[in-house]
Order: sequence, then C-alpha cells, then structure tokens
Amino acid sequence: MKTAKRRFGRFSIVGLMGAGVQLFLLSVLTRSFGLLDLIATPAAVEIAILHNFIWHERFTWNDRARCSRQLAWRLWRFHAANGAISLAGNTLLTYFLVDRLKVPATPAALGAIVLCSAANFLVADRWVFASESANADIADAREKAGAARSAMI
Repeated sequence: MKTAKRRFGRFSIVGLMGAGVQLFLLSVLTRSFGLLDLIATPAAVEIAILHNFIWHERFTWNDRARCSRQLAWRLWRFHAANGAISLAGNTLLTYFLVDRLKVPATPAALGAIVLCSAANFLVADRWVFASESANADIADAREKAGAARSAMI
C-alpha cells in the first residue's frame, strides 16, 4: 500500500507537470496562433503525453526492471492506453465544456485533466509499466485462453 501511495504521488507530480505543459501549449496555440480549441487541444495533449511518458519511465516507475529494447513497446502501450484516455477524454470533455457550457478553454482543460487522471494511473500501473513478470503472466494467460478456445472447437 505504501508503494502504491508513493507511486501515485509521483504519478501526480508528473501529471501536474504535464498539465502545465498542456495548458501552456493550449494557451499559446489558441491565443498566439488563433487555433480553435478543438484543434489545439489534441496537439497540446499529444505533447503532454510524450512529456509524461519520459518522466514516468525515469521517475514514477523507475524501480521496475526493464530492458531498453522494449522502450518502443511501452511507448506504444502508453499511447494506446493513456493516449486514448487523454486524447478522447480531454478533447470530448473540453469540447462539451467550452462549446456547450461556455466554460473558458483553460479551466475546461484543467477539469478534463483531473477527470482522466485516475483511469490513466490504473492503466499505466497495471499494463504500460507493469513488471516484466506481470507482462509474462498476462501473455501466458492469453495463450492458455487461446488453447482452451481451440480445444472447445
């Protein structure tokens, strides 16, 4: 439990830095470049996702043994999971809050970030940055499930 709290604390620190990156970029893209919030939000989120991945690799989940050749696979999983949650969640929530409820873009984006954070932590901890033994257990379970399905046919 202590490790989970510490890890969530680190996750939150990285998330706050990523939120700062996202909000700064959203502000620059909408105010300085005149982009619509519906276009600026996914761009800002994507850059924040990459920022967060690097920090999570080096800070949040730095205690889990991993080989560097699997970096691309972890980045893919991070994009598939956290990216989908962040891109879809932030874009849809920001659109709803800004265009429907007329909330300013920056507070709307901040609210969307907070709402997506719990799901992002769970997916990152259980799948993206899971220990290699946990990933091997998942692969074994899938293989056994596939063999069981084949045996039934």
